[in-house]
Amino acid sequence: MDWQAAAGEAGRIAQVWTAEGGPGGAVLLFDTDSLRAEACGGLAVLELGLPFRADTAVRYASISKHFMAALLLQGEGLPGLEDFLGAHLALPPAFGGVTVGRALDMTSGLPDAMETLWLLGVPPSATLGCAALLAFVRRLEGLNFAPGTEISYSNTGYRLVQAALAAKGIDYADALHARFVRPLGLGIRLPYDETEPVPALAGGYWKSPAGWRRGRYGLHISASGALAGSAHDLATWLQALMAGRPPVAGVLPGLARLRSLADGRPSGYGLGLARHALGGRVLVGHGGSLPGFKNHFLLDVQAGAGALVVSNREDTDAAGLALRVMAALHGVVLPQPARGTLPEGVYAMPGTPFWMQHAGGVVTYLGAQETVYPDGEGGVAGRSAHLPMRLRAEGGAIVGEVGHAARRFVPLPVEAGPEPGWAGSWVCPAQHARFEVALAGGEARLILGAGPLLAELPLRPIGEGRALLERVEGPWSQRACLQFGRDDVRLVTNRSRVLRFVRG
Repeated sequence: MDWQAAAGEAGRIAQVWTAEGGPGGAVLLFDTDSLRAEACGGLAVLELGLPFRADTAVRYASISKHFMAALLLQGEGLPGLEDFLGAHLALPPAFGGVTVGRALDMTSGLPDAMETLWLLGVPPSATLGCAALLAFVRRLEGLNFAPGTEISYSNTGYRLVQAALAAKGIDYADALHARFVRPLGLGIRLPYDETEPVPALAGGYWKSPAGWRRGRYGLHISASGALAGSAHDLATWLQALMAGRPPVAGVLPGLARLRSLADGRPSGYGLGLARHALGGRVLVGHGGSLPGFKNHFLLDVQAGAGALVVSNREDTDAAGLALRVMAALHGVVLPQPARGTLPEGVYAMPGTPFWMQHAGGVVTYLGAQETVYPDGEGGVAGRSAHLPMRLRAEGGAIVGEVGHAARRFVPLPVEAGPEPGWAGSWVCPAQHARFEVALAGGEARLILGAGPLLAELPLRPIGEGRALLERVEGPWSQRACLQFGRDDVRLVTNRSRVLRFVRG
């Protein structure tokens, strides 16, 4: 391993942040016993001109997930991986039939709460507490897919497992602190919303057309992404995991172990940890994103080496940066995105709301984006464990697998227009939600919300009763598909496929 080359790569990343004079981050390189390199750049708080340091706190976001899984693997008297959620919580039958393990390994089919709320017109910046979100989840009708048949990222499983702990009288924050945080001397905290003060917390920023702005997220975050701490804290935790030191002795193999789909195929995603290929090596790690924060870590467990990136700017490709550092460590040349392998354009699966777009080596599937690379067999593959893709061109269509489910996409009609039957009011009784579709001048617009939140959004018809909808909230965007039937409409994204509206 070339520690000097990896340290040089970390330094170059930090120098870019410093040179720009905006938000920044920290890049740490470590083995099981010591920090081998530390590079920081940019500002932690723009308003005060405070530099970003390795002891600056950030919101870990979804890096938090494996902490919850680690607690379950160690704790006695806690829900087991094979327990059904319904054994611990009052839930709709479909939700209650999901096991704790599938709730944590992204094969549950549970729709993501935030993504579903946004489809209903509730933006991520809206303030919603834990009780309101749990009540909302309990009103959802069905799963995205049968448990174990696909993989699709969802935070809802972690929220429900935390609720199961609370139902047993276990406060997750207290349990985490007693089991891991205090014994390891970590400064990690669990603030459930952005209003709770966190010592030394960086501001999270995104680049608007008018300049840097603070990111906002109003929803109660839960165990799926609530932890906050510094790069130093995270490195100390990861070193203990890799070395198998108390209080996490023997935990990492359980977190990283391959999980399987119902038919026995491995998914590549464990319990809050994902597998990444680097040359002939297998790394494990995870990322995290909240508005204004982007983080990622990667561990080469066999070599006892790791790298992490924490950042308080939305435009950071934290996963790509961490991979660059690990590639420098091992002398691996990273592949370039696949351009020209797949035809470009928008495609859809006949008779379904499932669509995809390919442009410049980036595949957008039901609104979720993934860069793809040559697979060595004439097709392309993604490197994400929670959105795996393997696709190829075949007879004018694009075929293969997305999320481990077989897919066949065909080109869209050259021209498609809105259909008269789309017009009118549509309601979702279970969620007390409503929208209208208005047709004028050969165009369709969706009207959603009330008062100052009333929005008119253009619909892009893509044939067979389908239309694409795009909305933006701060740094985040959502692309959804509406599939109109005779008397109902489905609203679908990759993380939420359960909403159905009927004529009002």
